Amino acid sequence: MKILIAGGGKVGAALIRHLSVEDYNLTLIDSDQGVLDDIVNRYDVMTIHGNCAAKDILDQARVREADLLIAVTNADEVNLLTCMTAHQLNPNLHTIARIRNPEYTDQVFDMREAFALSLMVNPERQAAIEMERLIKFPGFLKRDSFAKGRVEIVELRIEKASKLCNVPLKDLGSIVKCKVLVCTILRNGASIAPDGNCILQEGDRIFVTAPTNDLTALLKNLGIITHKVGRVMIAGGGRVSFYLAQQLTKSGISVEIIEQDADRCRVLAGLLPKVSIIHGDASNQGLLDSEGISRCDALITATGLDELNMIASLYGHVLGIPQIITKLSHMEGSRMLDGLPLGSIVCPKELCSNSIVRYVRAMDNQTGAAVTVHSIADGQAEAIEFRVDETTRNCEKPLKSIKLKKNVLIVSISRGTRIEIPNGDSMFHRGDTLVVVTNGETVISQLNDIFNG
Repeated sequence: MKILIAGGGKVGAALIRHLSVEDYNLTLIDSDQGVLDDIVNRYDVMTIHGNCAAKDILDQARVREADLLIAVTNADEVNLLTCMTAHQLNPNLHTIARIRNPEYTDQVFDMREAFALSLMVNPERQAAIEMERLIKFPGFLKRDSFAKGRVEIVELRIEKASKLCNVPLKDLGSIVKCKVLVCTILRNGASIAPDGNCILQEGDRIFVTAPTNDLTALLKNLGIITHKVGRVMIAGGGRVSFYLAQQLTKSGISVEIIEQDADRCRVLAGLLPKVSIIHGDASNQGLLDSEGISRCDALITATGLDELNMIASLYGHVLGIPQIITKLSHMEGSRMLDGLPLGSIVCPKELCSNSIVRYVRAMDNQTGAAVTVHSIADGQAEAIEFRVDETTRNCEKPLKSIKLKKNVLIVSISRGTRIEIPNGDSMFHRGDTLVVVTNGETVISQLNDIFNG
């Protein structure tokens, strides 16, 4: 498949990192030669220097032979114009545009045919949705949903006082008292595919598959005290904060936003009349204390600076704030962050690139394509949802008799409203939904790829 990527910023670079390992024919267009040189030094891609919305540049990139164009420059208007121009040159082209401005969201969705859009993505909105889900279920570092929200893979950290510390996985059921499966363990920055004899250690981050209805019981039986969030403080008044505050106030949650730019404060005050907008520096300890940071139920650090977000989150941890969520733009140094008490980490560009990768895979494999793809364990593993159809092999065979590829695990089977955390005697049937976890080295494009022979 030939894919053109317009814009080599954070999302563009993340897309190239994901897609370059899957043998796609990639061409990157950017007006900054330095960006192109950096990408070429790291990945095997073609590059075109110039304005991606210009017809001549698109022709140089051979847009008429392309299957997909992904426009992720920093300007919404350029992304839209690029998609419209490219589609005019190639009517069979699929197009994806990143649209970040809240003023355009409804308009672009309603006019997506006029803009020739196959898919619209908004990293900041996706990040806000992820944060809202975490706030409504405090206790988990991350939540990824499958099977129309009926199955989740949740992330937990094993603390020294945890009931799971120094416990072998085979004894997990007697503690949590519900059917769950630990599909991946992140230990000292490395992903481990565990077996029943694996002993959980302090500092481990575990990724647990469970039916959504069992999540409350899981937290309760682990002794993780959850409480309803009533007051949230958000550091930073950018787009993520706007979308998040908008959603939280609809749920009756009190929200305060601290923003350093006075003009932005006035804009937010007009857009969010139910939110307290505070003009000030979120790195100022005196300001945070005077605004009652220690009394908030959740702290969200979402400024444009990763360093500031980390410092504010660490201060929130010192104060004992029950829930902390840290927005990071760069996850490449995730092993350096692993030991820091930053709470849940949300990376907008990774959420956005995961959505686009899922679309690409669905294009490439119309039969047996992934329904949902989530990156877990700091990108070292993937959780992929598939629908079992008439082309799927090994239907109605016990899992213990099926040979799977190395480091591939079937972690849930859904049939209608019935959710099964599988064992060796479990079977899947046509029409079922499977969730499969694989490490990052094993590329799974369609369901039959999981079988070994």
